Amino acid sequence: MNFLFISNADKRDAWRDAMLERFPGSGFYTYPDLDLDKSIIDYAIVWKPPTGELASYPNLKGILSLGAGVDGLLVDSELPRNVPLVRLVDRCLTEGMSEYVLYWALHHHRRFDVYGMWRQDKIWKNLRQIDTRDRKVGILGLGVLGGDAARKLKTFHFDVAGWSRTKKNIDGVTSYFGADQMAAFLARTEILVCLLPLTNDTRGIVDAKLLAGLPEDAVFINCARGDHVVDADLIRALDGGHIRHAVLDVFHTEPLPADNPFWTHPKVTVTQHMASLTVPTSASEWMAENIKLIEAGKPPLNTVDLNRGY
Repeated sequence: MNFLFISNADKRDAWRDAMLERFPGSGFYTYPDLDLDKSIIDYAIVWKPPTGELASYPNLKGILSLGAGVDGLLVDSELPRNVPLVRLVDRCLTEGMSEYVLYWALHHHRRFDVYGMWRQDKIWKNLRQIDTRDRKVGILGLGVLGGDAARKLKTFHFDVAGWSRTKKNIDGVTSYFGADQMAAFLARTEILVCLLPLTNDTRGIVDAKLLAGLPEDAVFINCARGDHVVDADLIRALDGGHIRHAVLDVFHTEPLPADNPFWTHPKVTVTQHMASLTVPTSASEWMAENIKLIEAGKPPLNTVDLNRGY
């Protein structure tokens, strides 16, 4: 069995070791290997491959994404449609995202941002503490990542709701779904978390209208994709005081340019697309399971519907 790896070079060795431990004796090749006979490649392990590259491997059996999102693959107009595209669903990736969401939800629920400023000015006083049962958190997107984050928030007794394309059933989590229920979902949400897949329907979804639908003083956390947000609309909502703070992990252009106003905006926290990073030793287990299914002539788990985009 032969693997092709297309991603950052600094991740190559960890992925080679992880995959060869699960498939001893296999070949592991890194793009671009100009001497590679492309006909020998069985599986591509990829993150944002060049347009048309995957179509040049005639015997490809599966395309395995290195991330939970596959928008970086779907932009390839020549992506082979007869080869299963599998998005990554991994314990470490899911748990890492929930850690990020829980951290920032607690941070803003307890107003540690205010206490941090007071510490700098040596101010000694307290804010009124609010029961988590009275703090309403809303999650845009209740898939694998959003669903796990919702369950983790519930363990801290937050009042959690989610919005998705179709109705979801998660114990203790109120499900809003469809365009008709978006306004009601937003109106009850004090901390909004975006964990939607990026599709044509969700691109630019966090715009002036959506932000205005949140209660005044709401907090926005985006750990999905930068293209979900209309940046100018978010900045206006922050400057106008309707949105209290934004925590942003993802951006239209990455790395975030040094002159981007998010870096220095007093109501924005920037993190470096690190909400949850893929751990090869864990993620390779998921990939191995899917490879074994494909080799057995069975459909892999979490195959992407190319028409829906996730």
